[in-house]
Amino acid sequence: MTMPPIRPEMQAFRDGMSRLGAAVNLITTDGPAGRHGITVSAVCSVTDTPPTLLVCINRNAFAHDAFVANGNLCVNVLADGHQDLSRSFARWTGEDRFSGAQWSRLATGAPVLEGAAVAFDCRIVDSQPKGTHSVLFCEVQTTRLSDQPGGLIWFNRAFHPLEARV
Repeated sequence: MTMPPIRPEMQAFRDGMSRLGAAVNLITTDGPAGRHGITVSAVCSVTDTPPTLLVCINRNAFAHDAFVANGNLCVNVLADGHQDLSRSFARWTGEDRFSGAQWSRLATGAPVLEGAAVAFDCRIVDSQPKGTHSVLFCEVQTTRLSDQPGGLIWFNRAFHPLEARV
């Protein structure tokens, strides 16, 4: 199946968004619909009362329906050194992607990446369709911070590590 050509205004939007630096996150879930994970950059804070994140997932993504059905997810914010893991979750399907790292679980049972800069273990409380994506509102049940702060951003279609300065 051939994809239709991208309209110039869509390409301009995509090129512009490539210049908006964003944290690189592995979004994971587990439950009746199975264990799944994808790489996502569209995550942001909504409120701290109750602690809530917004996560956007393409409705055509292979794991989209599993996230909704399981009703939970963990936002694993990646650190430097997680580039290969990010690529594997962006491209592959299946359980073998989880074999490249150590995982644990917190309150919801979603997989939590050992060594993530921070992990937000969440329950999905609402989902709104917008264009090609679902906007998931995720209430944070547990937050786990790494002892070694640092991050990984995606900017201009490339990974860039971030170091915490004291």
